[in-house]
Amino acid sequence: MVEIKRRRSFEAGHRLKFMVLVDETPECDRAVHFAVRRAARLGARVVMLAVAEPPETMEWLGVGDAMRAEAEAETVERLEALAAAARRAAGVDPELVVATGERAEAILRQIEADEDIAFLVLAAAVGSDGPGPLVSSIAGRNAGGFPVPVVIVPGALSEAEITALAG
Repeated sequence: MVEIKRRRSFEAGHRLKFMVLVDETPECDRAVHFAVRRAARLGARVVMLAVAEPPETMEWLGVGDAMRAEAEAETVERLEALAAAARRAAGVDPELVVATGERAEAILRQIEADEDIAFLVLAAAVGSDGPGPLVSSIAGRNAGGFPVPVVIVPGALSEAEITALAG
């Protein structure tokens, strides 16, 4: 586990950041909308983190590098589309970060690397399968030890409701 150093977003010369995890779920845009609206209201910044998790089953065929590159390209495309929506919705130009590997570890690495990240924003699924595996794991046994507050945005909220809640 990554050891998290002290947050600095509250100190002079620093601006707090909302870090939103971008994934392929349909609810992800709700979390992005909340983060950019709240950041615009507070004069904060937004980091959009996407984690490319390439399949590992094709390594033995020698196509692992090509599959990793394809997964990263798809991830960047998703990030850029959501960043354009963020600029239209709230005039916020998010910082885009692509990481590879396991999602929870990538989140912790990014928080460690950026002392100004003050909030992690996650989207919660609306289906009968629950809120999604990452939300479930963080809200469950790992919630008390997480280094920053976690904001969970229900995927069923409308843009108008999120705008009203974000202030």
